[in-house]
Amino acid sequence: MPYQQNIGLVIVAAGRGERAGLEDGPKQYRRLGHSTVMAETLKCFGSLIAPENTFIVIHQDDQELFETATKDVDVQKMHLVTGGQTRQESVRAGLNAMAAATQALTHVMIHDAARPFVSEHLLFEILETAGAYPTQGILPTIAISETLKTVDNEMVTGTASRDNMHRAQTPQTFPLNAIVDAHNKAASESERGFTDDAAIFEWMGLPVRIIQGEVANIKLTYRQDFPEDQAMQKLPDIRTGNGYDVHRFRQGDAVTLCGVDIPFDKALDGHSDADVGLHALTDALLATCGAGDIGDHFPPSDPQWQDKPSHIFLAHAAQLVADKGGIIKNVDITLVAEAPKIAPHRLAMRQRLSQLLAIELDRCSVKATTNEKMGFVGRQEGIMALATASVAYGEIDD
Repeated sequence: MPYQQNIGLVIVAAGRGERAGLEDGPKQYRRLGHSTVMAETLKCFGSLIAPENTFIVIHQDDQELFETATKDVDVQKMHLVTGGQTRQESVRAGLNAMAAATQALTHVMIHDAARPFVSEHLLFEILETAGAYPTQGILPTIAISETLKTVDNEMVTGTASRDNMHRAQTPQTFPLNAIVDAHNKAASESERGFTDDAAIFEWMGLPVRIIQGEVANIKLTYRQDFPEDQAMQKLPDIRTGNGYDVHRFRQGDAVTLCGVDIPFDKALDGHSDADVGLHALTDALLATCGAGDIGDHFPPSDPQWQDKPSHIFLAHAAQLVADKGGIIKNVDITLVAEAPKIAPHRLAMRQRLSQLLAIELDRCSVKATTNEKMGFVGRQEGIMALATASVAYGEIDD
């Protein structure tokens, strides 16, 4: 999906997060699974908004916190803006910085840094609606389903009607010039009581259209939003590795594929048993933890690996994954061969992978195809294999 070149983004991140009661700094920089709240929020918009059109408003004391929290995100082209004493002042600072930096933007999305779970689907819905109603503000909301009580001094004083009541979310999206003018007018008239940007747009007499928000798009606000085990917002570290291998035929009477011996009028030529399927899968597993390739661990020049079964290589890669906290979630091998026929042996291959990796059978996939008689495979000179492995790292095994 190409960047939306006419859309800017303001991320509001200058707050202190006192309501969260956290001793380890503002909530937007707190750890979130294997990442941080700030990093995950920025990633939500990473494929949608160009970095140079992203303006992040932070507290004047938070430069180091921001750099640490975003070390795994490319923020070099993004703009950092110093915020004010209130959210309203901070948004205004970000909007004015954006307006001064570019005239190419027609709309702006304004998003709280403490909402790291906004989905790409919701973002597309917002932008599609903004395109259909370009002069209106677009506000994602959730209709209130709970009963509302008025309270004074810890005592209930009444029950409020929830008819037509909605909870506002971000990102809220507006025509850029209109929301800049609204913020500046509110500041010039000392109107400082607005808690979101839609309220300022409304105050100016400008239309705000709602769309359906998402329950998952929560704002991390209170201490209970940050459970110690982070079970609610734990983000899995899922890594995918790819592998490729090819071996030529030689004289023989069987080939070994994915750990299964198949009678054939040829054999595969290689330093070990030349099992292209397990070789490709070994590389795929090694890739998930940056551990090089099969040749780094089992050099063909080393005679000790002569004619050794390839499951030794796969077991070594699987152990490296486990040592680094990885849990193998899925493996998939595609064998490309004109002959022998793979289909009669696919189940046996999957069962062998399940046994070798100690994972369920439905997590092991073996597919086969021909090369339509093209190239070395088509000329029946050898067999090619491609493999993919998905591994979860740092996952708590419940």
